Amino acid sequence: MKKKILIGIGIVLVALLGWRLVNLFSGANKQKLVRMARLPVAVEVDSVRFAPIVEVRELTGTVFPDYQYVVSPKVAGRLIEIRKRIGDKVKAGEIIARIDNAEYQQGVLEAEANLRIAESSLSESRSNFNLAKQEKDRVESLQIKGIASSSELDAAVSNYSAQKSRFDLARAQVEQRQAALKSAKIRLSYTTLIASQPGLIGERYIDEGALLSANSAVVSVVGIDRVIVRTTVIERDYGKINSGQSAKVSVDAFPNKAFWGKVTRIAPMLQEASRVAQMEVEVANQTHELKPGMFARVEVITAEKANTQVVPSKALVTSNGGVGIFVVPESTTVARYYSVTTGIVTSEYTEIVAPILTGRVITLGQHLLEDGSLVILPQMKPIEISAPDSLQIGEKSK
Repeated sequence: MKKKILIGIGIVLVALLGWRLVNLFSGANKQKLVRMARLPVAVEVDSVRFAPIVEVRELTGTVFPDYQYVVSPKVAGRLIEIRKRIGDKVKAGEIIARIDNAEYQQGVLEAEANLRIAESSLSESRSNFNLAKQEKDRVESLQIKGIASSSELDAAVSNYSAQKSRFDLARAQVEQRQAALKSAKIRLSYTTLIASQPGLIGERYIDEGALLSANSAVVSVVGIDRVIVRTTVIERDYGKINSGQSAKVSVDAFPNKAFWGKVTRIAPMLQEASRVAQMEVEVANQTHELKPGMFARVEVITAEKANTQVVPSKALVTSNGGVGIFVVPESTTVARYYSVTTGIVTSEYTEIVAPILTGRVITLGQHLLEDGSLVILPQMKPIEISAPDSLQIGEKSK
């Protein structure tokens, strides 16, 4: 009986000892976790500042000339002269090329001869008409006096009417011949090809000696004193870009040079397939450095403020669907979390509309923080924290 009692007491003592050991080790682990959770985090910080900020949208497009046209003849013929080659300057009204005009000169001579014949016929008809009119007037006067008969008057009136018709016909024939002569001269003028606007020869399609048909291309002329950069705007940015906004254009040919222009046209609709709208930027190009066909990068200023509260964009953190920032107040090493309302956002800086911040913002390491966390600032000696003392079995906890 005593043996059973002793065994029971031993079991109870062993259970108590095991429970004590479990409590000791679990308490030490908890203390270690708590102390580890409170370890300071090394971070980088930057200052809150008030400065100007500009929001820019970057687009890509192609350079086009201000205008472009093709010089071509309106009549057929053999090209006997072309005065311009690629890259040559052209003035308005300057002769570009000539077509053999012998046939058209002959047409002018023929039209002039026909006009002279018609004018002679008109002169004869005018004389006959005047005589007929005088005879009619004389017979009418005699008929009033009772000297001329009615038949004589009828004959005079009939002759007057006939001569008047012949005169009108001769006059119409003269007008017809004049029109034919004018047409012949116009066709003759078409044999000389001239530039309608100033510019540069962009392409030369043909050489002397070629037989041209009407509307055959001879050269193309481009005007590049001003160029147009055509690009597209996505739906997200459509409402931020308007006509008149400044735009910066850059091309690979001149990587260190900026060309400034302005937005002049935006399409009133978006293309259904791509959800983009066409846009044009006009750029002054007096130096002719920008050439049609160049690939261009366009930066459009969509918003700007002269003086506003900004912080580095990399300082922002997203939490529970909102945007916030960690700030270290002056003379402390404790990080405080603030929900913020942002404005203009760029790759480097972000405008903070609210609240007004003071202190230093954390730009690196904020993903390891929570509100109230301790931090180690740059040039600050890390805090040495010793590991928890290990408890030996059987040692009393102090």
